[in-house]
Amino acid sequence: MRTPSGPAALTAAERAIDARFRAILARLPRRGPAGWLTEFAVFGLKQAWACVFGGAMLAVIFAAHLWYPEDAPFARNDFLTLAAVVIQIAMVAGRLETLRELRVVVLFHLVGTAMELFKTHIGSWSYAPDGVLRLGAVPLFSGFMYAAVGSYMVRVNRLFDLRFVRYPRRWVTAAVAAAIYANFFTNHYVRDVRWLLVAVVALVFGRCVMQFRIFRFRWRMPLLLAFFLVAVFIWLAENIATWSHAWLYPSQLGGWHPVSATKLASWFLLMIISVVLVTWISPPQPPDDLQSAATVDADVAELPPVSPTTGGPRNIATDLAGHGRHER
Repeated sequence: MRTPSGPAALTAAERAIDARFRAILARLPRRGPAGWLTEFAVFGLKQAWACVFGGAMLAVIFAAHLWYPEDAPFARNDFLTLAAVVIQIAMVAGRLETLRELRVVVLFHLVGTAMELFKTHIGSWSYAPDGVLRLGAVPLFSGFMYAAVGSYMVRVNRLFDLRFVRYPRRWVTAAVAAAIYANFFTNHYVRDVRWLLVAVVALVFGRCVMQFRIFRFRWRMPLLLAFFLVAVFIWLAENIATWSHAWLYPSQLGGWHPVSATKLASWFLLMIISVVLVTWISPPQPPDDLQSAATVDADVAELPPVSPTTGGPRNIATDLAGHGRHER
């Protein structure tokens, strides 16, 4: 079954916003510097829209660090958890996320919370000990930060109508993701193989090209580059969150400093886990031209064999292929 694409893949609220913006932007020049600036502006707006969950979470964390009163009736961590719940409810109630997508967001929440419980126990990072809405040393808002990554992934997939050329088999990507997730736990007891896993990811995804539509045109990008760029933005968000004391690494307890750039490898690998979870509800789609070719091939395969000695149709496979070339 073919996955809806373009405006059909948007929620009702997003279709209304999309139609209004298209009516305005369609008046702008298609070519030249103005055309390029239009594509760039729409790219930024779509990325901001895809990040609305994560952006709202980060804004609340930042604001709470600056202005949350010391004598508030409940702890800051509990406030952040309640704010995260309100944001999630607003996302669904406002039809910015579908209930189907919410399943992936919840899965991100569970996978992330499990990692948080282990990592805080082992001392990789820590949270302030205040509040009652927590599991052990982990305040419940932490799971929503992973959910924000999941929200971004499912939303960017449909907002940019992502298509993939030479996407690896999903069972292979699932095996790689499982190895990455396991290494986040086992690296405290046996040799850390994250750089080996980075090499495996490069081997598995190295030939894959992502196609995406901004406004008028489709663009191409190596999928590995897309993984890296998203990892950079998550790393920047992590710096804002640790500066806001949402959590701290051991080296930051004596005074805040930027998170080491080596963490980019961890976020890069996390992207693989994220992509595999998203493909659970949104299988990677090939470009339209490849889909059409696959459909024609399937139709030809189902045709009965034709005998040249009968009065039946002559070489229907050739006729179909020729018809396809004519239509294009």
